[in-house]
Amino acid sequence: MTTSPAQIEPLDTFPAEPLVSAEGQVLDEWLDHNGHMNVAYYLLIFDRATDRFLAMLGKNPEYIRRTQCSTFALEMHLTYDRELRPRAPYVVHTRLVDHDHKRVHLLHSMHHAEEGWLAATNESITMHIDLRARRSAPFPPEITTRLDVLAAAHAGLPPDDHIGRRIGIRRRG
Repeated sequence: MTTSPAQIEPLDTFPAEPLVSAEGQVLDEWLDHNGHMNVAYYLLIFDRATDRFLAMLGKNPEYIRRTQCSTFALEMHLTYDRELRPRAPYVVHTRLVDHDHKRVHLLHSMHHAEEGWLAATNESITMHIDLRARRSAPFPPEITTRLDVLAAAHAGLPPDDHIGRRIGIRRRG
């Protein structure tokens, strides 16, 4: 899995498209008895994509050491749309859905990196946490500003059916 450190984006620029937050290849040790990537590794990749996305905003290991603040996951929803097989290349794109002074709502979309089809999605909400108090805390101004700029850049993205989905068995009739 590619885990190169993310570059902190300048305060005034973000693309008007989801950001590449992870890329790599399905490893043989990630396979399950069905011959495809085990569900746990989708979550691992999405978790690392969240870390890389937040690092692009300035929340990196140095930030955590300096501020004694980090983020915790609050809620997630994963979909498995198409199986990734051994050694399949993947790429994750991350879209900022919403944010406030201490929470971030993201949608990750994992695609086959060569063929382009959707493999899985992960919708999540994460909260900024003061690690000393173990309580929520507002983002500092420099991260809030980056979130505001990114929100404006992503505001024009088309609706996505994977945002706000509910889980349940659909009954007909």
